[in-house]
Amino acid sequence: MPTPAAKNSEAIPTTLASPGALRFWLAVCLIGVTTGLAAAALTRLLELVQHIAWRGSGTNILAAARGASASRHIAILLAAAILTGLGQVILKQLSSGNGIDTTAAIWFYAGRMPALRTLGSAVLSIFAVAMGASMGREGAPKQAGAVFANIFSDTGKLSDEQRQLLVACGAGAGMGAAYSVPLGGALFALEVMRGKLALRFVLPALLASLIATGVSWVALPNAPTYLIASFPLSASVIVWAIATAPVFAFASILYVRLVRWADKGKPRGWQRFIAPGVVLGLLGAVSVRYPELLGNGKDLSQLLFTAQVGLPLLLPLLLLKPLATILCMRSGVPGGLFTPSLTFGALLGAAVGYAWSAMWPGVPLGFFALLGAGAVLSATTQGPISAVVLMLELTGRDRSFVLPLILIAALSALISRSVEPRSIYDARLSDEQIASRQAMREQESDQIGVPQSLSIGEKPPS
Repeated sequence: MPTPAAKNSEAIPTTLASPGALRFWLAVCLIGVTTGLAAAALTRLLELVQHIAWRGSGTNILAAARGASASRHIAILLAAAILTGLGQVILKQLSSGNGIDTTAAIWFYAGRMPALRTLGSAVLSIFAVAMGASMGREGAPKQAGAVFANIFSDTGKLSDEQRQLLVACGAGAGMGAAYSVPLGGALFALEVMRGKLALRFVLPALLASLIATGVSWVALPNAPTYLIASFPLSASVIVWAIATAPVFAFASILYVRLVRWADKGKPRGWQRFIAPGVVLGLLGAVSVRYPELLGNGKDLSQLLFTAQVGLPLLLPLLLLKPLATILCMRSGVPGGLFTPSLTFGALLGAAVGYAWSAMWPGVPLGFFALLGAGAVLSATTQGPISAVVLMLELTGRDRSFVLPLILIAALSALISRSVEPRSIYDARLSDEQIASRQAMREQESDQIGVPQSLSIGEKPPS
């Protein structure tokens, strides 16, 4: 069981005059620059692979898949399965032992992760998502940011506490750069990855995410991910947010537990070749009828936010889209969970909104989808503040929906957290690790951080 070791003497520098401040802040800046470049490169790689595979524009997999033949759907997904199987075997050879999840690394290994295996998994996930696997693309830049944080922590000979924070900042910077959400990326780093919104943590997270996002704008557009209308506030939507928050909370609890089930049952040995073939082959076949199942769900969410998905299509997608993500994860396909979770929330929000509109009409259906996305993000990540800010930045809107969004995000997170201690990013943690992490959080204060290091007698994979 991982336990914290002796306290490292160098804490987070709060001023430029603090001991070791120059090395620390230089590392923060370098993490931002390299993570921004990596996010831009990985995004362009995804667009290139997607263009080659689907013969589309490279940015809208749904439009390209709708025009592709049935044989192409199945062939591309089977090719993705072969690539996934081979990639997993190769990645296994890049380090001794198993890979380390970013969350586990931050809490139990002082942020240390195997660099080659982590970067290899990031690139493999880009190919899988571009070819249609129902996983998120943000996992790759998050992993890249965490690896660069490790590299610069080693170079600067930073303490374990500093490394732990910088790895969280690197992951958040990857999120910020991938989706052009600098503030949301910083809050994601602190609230979700590091698990603490402490004052001494804020500036490093903000600086890393701002630099990474700014650098990524050299190659990526500085524009909202989702284009939506300005939704009018009404009594109906406020009441809806309060009344349906438990629905999104318990749906999120089920989703998180399915993610844990999928993660615990990932294939081993020769099954690494068979499982992706079965799941992705089946996904390819079903996607002929439902091309919305392909990719991370960004294009589907855009349609939901603009009320372009009718009830006959919405209901099967509400079941099939999260099922596709869970089964892809179970089969060992690497990738993120952020956008798939957002899309699940948008589908659920739209479905519940249809029922609500029959009783109390007047609210645009896209509004329900947007609030549902925010509610599920808040509950599945257990980060209500970052979820609200991310939804604001992803849409480029400020006040048109912030009140009901805060309301439903807070209530959903509170209910979900009361029943399920895990988030989608805690899936790999055992019950003992969850309890240990909670104990560490309770020991921390805003002035003194709890140092993290390796488990007693353990070394991370090289």
